[in-house]
Amino acid sequence: MKITSIIALFLLFNLNIFAKLICPVIPLPNQVEKNNNVFTLNYNTVLTVNNESLEQLANYLQKEIHVRYNKSIPITKKERYYNINLRLNKHKKKDVPIIGAYNLSVTEKEIVIESNNSEGIFNGIQTLLQLINSGKKTGNIVEIEGWEIVDTPLYQWRGFMLDESRHFFGTKKVKQILDWMAYYKLNKFHWHLTDQHGWRIDIKNYPKLSRIGGIGNYHDELAKAKYYTQQEILEIVNYAKDRFIEIIPEIDMPGHASAANKAYPEYSGGGSKSHPEYTFNPGKDSVYTYLTNILREVDVLFPSQKIHIGGDEVHYGNERWSDLVDVKQLMKREKLKDLKEVENYFFKRIADSLLRLDNKILAWDEVANADVPANETILFWWRHNRPEQLKIALARGMAIVMCPRYPMYFDYMQDSLQVYGPDYKKFTLNSVENVYKFSQDNYGIEIPKINNILGIQANLWTERIRTENRLDYMLFPRLAALAESAWTAKNNKDFISFSDRIKKDFILYEKNGIYYFNYQDRKKTGEPKY
Repeated sequence: MKITSIIALFLLFNLNIFAKLICPVIPLPNQVEKNNNVFTLNYNTVLTVNNESLEQLANYLQKEIHVRYNKSIPITKKERYYNINLRLNKHKKKDVPIIGAYNLSVTEKEIVIESNNSEGIFNGIQTLLQLINSGKKTGNIVEIEGWEIVDTPLYQWRGFMLDESRHFFGTKKVKQILDWMAYYKLNKFHWHLTDQHGWRIDIKNYPKLSRIGGIGNYHDELAKAKYYTQQEILEIVNYAKDRFIEIIPEIDMPGHASAANKAYPEYSGGGSKSHPEYTFNPGKDSVYTYLTNILREVDVLFPSQKIHIGGDEVHYGNERWSDLVDVKQLMKREKLKDLKEVENYFFKRIADSLLRLDNKILAWDEVANADVPANETILFWWRHNRPEQLKIALARGMAIVMCPRYPMYFDYMQDSLQVYGPDYKKFTLNSVENVYKFSQDNYGIEIPKINNILGIQANLWTERIRTENRLDYMLFPRLAALAESAWTAKNNKDFISFSDRIKKDFILYEKNGIYYFNYQDRKKTGEPKY
């Protein structure tokens, strides 16, 4: 045998040993120590809490263990020999608790999850569910390996955006995605509900937005209207809240407005040949009343106090603005020298409306230059080829969510053998590994030690995604790679370890009917066309 082959076998053997010592959790906890204990989950196990505020979380854990593992664990006030304890610890007034951080200890006698905040307890529960999944199962018992875990998130914003304007997927699918986000400790669901191809949220003051604007999708402009009723919105928001996920709706403006303008053409600012009726008219006062009324209803439905107003790619369809009498009068009255200043005027007025609703202003990185209050704005940096937008936001002190197209656009190809989607040779290849290796330091931008980067987010646009199978294929397991990039410290990350830990989730995907991309065996799951 050649020496190189011997070395390769040696490395493989040692990597396998290393993998077995790694905690089988995604995202990988930041401080982990394995002990020699084994906790036996059996009919004697009980679940206890030290604070009444944790009873709902105890009920959640009880139900998840029952549904996932067919084990019925009673909640009691008296501890037994085998206890799962949820403990909310008090902190001193001077301390600032790290939201989401938790400690987890697995010994022979008990499992303890403790934190000084409920979100931390919930994250510890997700870690425990993964440890149970990896445990040795014999008959009616599960043997859970002993671990001492001290875990803290890298970022407070760990997000995923789903575009449902171009193709609509519905309540059941959104809830499934929220379940997996929770499992991976992702906590922000950015919901792109309006765009050119469909308006997907019912607005009672303007019913034609959903009834007419909801007609069509990216591939069929006459498809039956699909949208979420306000009751369905509230149901999904509450479902997410139970999983400590905040939902941020996006109502795109002043561009990407074709679906809205189909319903109420009197507010249109026109468009271009390739993007007809693409904008709202920034010169009409009635437009601001109309949009503010919409935002008021959206504010009632979403308690996050955050509404994303888009603000991107306005130049694709604002060529008619120069000819509109309303815009000409606006420019003269406000002394605006060009259409970019008209655009920024629009942002300022809408920002004022959001602030009166006590909402943060969320927008894509085109808004970095706009006259909006920096301390009330969260900027989403998506154009990795426009680093100056990130620099401007950093200099202004804006809060920032990093979601650069490379590697955070999940509609982009993830493998060189993939056939459908934006050509990776022209754009980028957003592989599982590239998502995993994301770092805010990868873009040649000097980021100060004290900065306002809240976190990271992946975006899934659905021009080329018509079916749930295609959606799953593009989302899983990149969602898991995203989670580890958002949670785990850079020096604790290891893609080989991740690739070993993700194998157990492949089995869970199959049980959940998720048509995932198996990047370790590409022939196992073929690429769906739609």
